[in-house]
Amino acid sequence: MLKVFDELTNAFRRVGGEISYEAFDRIVRKHASLFEDSETIFLLLQASGYPIEETLTGYRLKTMFTPWQEQEYCIVDIETNGSKPGYSQVIEIGAVKMREGEIVDRLETFVACAYLPDHIVKLTGIEPEDLREAPSRREALTMLRSFMEDAVFVAHNAGFDYSFLNASFQRFGLGQIGNPVLCTIDLARRTFESERYGLAYLNEALNLGMQAHHRAYGDALATSKVLLKSFENIPEYVKTTDDLIRFSKSSRKERAKGMEN
Repeated sequence: MLKVFDELTNAFRRVGGEISYEAFDRIVRKHASLFEDSETIFLLLQASGYPIEETLTGYRLKTMFTPWQEQEYCIVDIETNGSKPGYSQVIEIGAVKMREGEIVDRLETFVACAYLPDHIVKLTGIEPEDLREAPSRREALTMLRSFMEDAVFVAHNAGFDYSFLNASFQRFGLGQIGNPVLCTIDLARRTFESERYGLAYLNEALNLGMQAHHRAYGDALATSKVLLKSFENIPEYVKTTDDLIRFSKSSRKERAKGMEN
């Protein structure tokens, strides 16, 4: 499915955000299994959080038409009992949903876990008894899947949270994460100067006011404030959500070219 996400996004970008039923069907037939037709794939894409919608003539990628200021963002942070999803698991999830600079929804939950190493207890302050009566992994991940909907997935060092959660989702039969991804480290580096861009450092340097570090909800809230700080310095040529995501990954040469156009 990840290949379908990539191929569709590239196709949408080549033609300005909308593709015909025929073009969509060609991509599906190339990358999907023999048992999946276009309608099924469309429903799976929507269920995974991929921001696709049907039009009168085909499909369109919503992030290419939504002004970034009006986009819904889901800022996520997780705590885990190890670094590798094949051997470790999520033990806490924190998320806030933001629209037009305001937090409109929140999610915070522990996740049931039978094994919690001492160094994780010291790092997070989470105790084994906090997890004993918590929702199961499937329940907690399902809660997050429902909470995210098709918002942009935002995290600080998003590669870790995204890859860990994506592997966890697949392990429990919840599919892959189709939501567009925005890393606040990448965006911060392109919007304001700082000696370092780790969350703990930015929390202090920017006076974000967050006390707890390595707790999922507190870090998600701090990340939302870093996102708002970056939003203060987005160039005028960045118009849509898709523009913003590409800007967050852009080179200096690409940014200079954007300023010229």
